[in-house]
Amino acid sequence: MSEMTKFGADLIQAMSEALAHAQGKDVPGVKVHTVDVGAVDAKAIRKKLDLTQGEMATVLGTSPSGYKKWEQGTRQPSGAARTLLRVMDREPEAVLRALSSDDAAVANNKEAAH
Repeated sequence: MSEMTKFGADLIQAMSEALAHAQGKDVPGVKVHTVDVGAVDAKAIRKKLDLTQGEMATVLGTSPSGYKKWEQGTRQPSGAARTLLRVMDREPEAVLRALSSDDAAVANNKEAAH
């Protein structure tokens, strides 16, 4: 078999395996890793941080209407938003420091030191 023909056969096999995996079929040698950060209570986290719905939507980079749907339970945040909500719940000061301007963070650190 020529070099190019072998490459083509390998490519076809790889694409067939990728398609099977995308369709949810078992593919030998493929290991799937998932991380479930669990459901989050956006409203409770927002209230804990004493933010309005509009402020919370801005912090999370989403629309106010989309954020309201999270609070109403008609939609659930996913991906980065859900992860950020978990961090906001567990380490709110870290998130506020990260989202504040450098000057404000420096001023807060100086006040905390005194």
